[in-house]
Amino acid sequence: MSGSTAVAEIDGLTVEVGGRRIVDGVSLRVLPGKVTALVGASGSGKTTTGRALLGEFPSGAVVTGSVRVAEALVGYVPQHPAAVLNPARRVGALLHDIARGQVRELPRLERRPAALQRVLHALEAAQLPHAEALLKRFPHQLSGGQQQRIVLAQALLLGARVVVADEPTTGQDALTKRRVVDELAAVAARGIGVVLLSHDLETVRALADEVLVMRDGRVVESGPAERVWLAPAHPWTRQLLAVQPPLAQDAPSGPRPEAVLRVRGLRARHRPGVEVLRVPELTVRPGECLAVLGRSGSGKTTLARCMAGLHRTYEGEVLLDGVGLPRSLRDRGRAQLAAVQYVFQDARASFDEHRPVLDQVARTAVRLRGVPQADARAEASDVLNSLGLADKLGARTPARLSGGELQRAALARALLARPRVLVCDEITSGLDTVTRRGILALLAGLLRDRDDLSLVLITHDLDTARLAARIAVLDAGDVVEQGPARDILTAPTHPFTVSLLESSVRLATRS
Repeated sequence: MSGSTAVAEIDGLTVEVGGRRIVDGVSLRVLPGKVTALVGASGSGKTTTGRALLGEFPSGAVVTGSVRVAEALVGYVPQHPAAVLNPARRVGALLHDIARGQVRELPRLERRPAALQRVLHALEAAQLPHAEALLKRFPHQLSGGQQQRIVLAQALLLGARVVVADEPTTGQDALTKRRVVDELAAVAARGIGVVLLSHDLETVRALADEVLVMRDGRVVESGPAERVWLAPAHPWTRQLLAVQPPLAQDAPSGPRPEAVLRVRGLRARHRPGVEVLRVPELTVRPGECLAVLGRSGSGKTTLARCMAGLHRTYEGEVLLDGVGLPRSLRDRGRAQLAAVQYVFQDARASFDEHRPVLDQVARTAVRLRGVPQADARAEASDVLNSLGLADKLGARTPARLSGGELQRAALARALLARPRVLVCDEITSGLDTVTRRGILALLAGLLRDRDDLSLVLITHDLDTARLAARIAVLDAGDVVEQGPARDILTAPTHPFTVSLLESSVRLATRS
């Protein structure tokens, strides 16, 4: 196909910031009605390349090469759409402002209904049919998926010929991913060129016509999606696409040990009168991995925070070795704090940006176990090294570590408490496949090596849940199913679990 058919083109783009090349000689063509995917780990240069199509570059960047957009407006759908929506204006006002400018030539009495029809048509094209009720809401009253489709509707209203979608499925469950795939496929079907920036290989496989694999700012491989998938030429591509072996634990045989952690009669709320979680009974046994599986908003994180003492507005009990734990972290003693450790989804936000990582990891042993500072630093160094973080990395501040390295540091910090139960909240969400695989292998190794450690995995991801011996499925605040992981993943009984598994299969097999 000739270059003249491209709606946007990048040729030899190089972007330097502070003397470091974050994009190095990248070229791509965006064709109408086609999906071009940029695939790579965090820091590979995907977002910088995608935003170049909008003419946006990091502050202080030195840019060479060319970006050409053929008289086409470029729409941008960011990973966090709320950041580009005005929180003080209703959704209808945001969209009507655009539509009104397009109907000025009509007689005055016809302008309002014509503008409304344009808005509704754009919403339907963005997979939000029958959306009149949403127009009266503010952005914060919409789900993340609805916010995403509102931003897409804005771009369609403006007449975008190119849409850049930046990590649109990161942190999403299989059902939501399927909806996003359908949404972007519908956009491409309208003749709009889509640039997909993603490390989510399932989504890329379901959507992409052309794939560019990026690493350290360079394109290491590119070509038609089917060829890249079936016959990857570059070692990094092969590593990204490598099939992960099943990790599921076998359920323990023989008499079941007493629970190390038990949740009983839990009913949690976020504000008075708004109950968000109901858990009659849930147990975590010594040496066991329990996965809590569910969609965003299902109550998973609230359950985890109740366990860890980070959410105190609930009735019921959280018991450690049969003894009730205080609801608030502030009321728990040092031994109780050490026993149940929490690893946050956003590792970067959980570290002090100004202090070396080694010091922050060591502080856990000082604060919760009374270990002298020098001994704590030595122990922290040993644990960090065992998790693949050399001393030179531990000496850095958090900003100089990658997302995967920081997750390892967060695990090390929790392990220095010598916990009985480690609660991991979506710690593989937002990581590329290679880094995610490494974190899961690390957790599997911890379970093998330490029979005194139990693990609670909070996740929306079925592959991550395969690490567990048992799975509890949450939907709309209720535990709808729980049992051995192999049973849940191969023969689910609840309709919600069935739909979750079916969506994952359909996404993986979509052509």
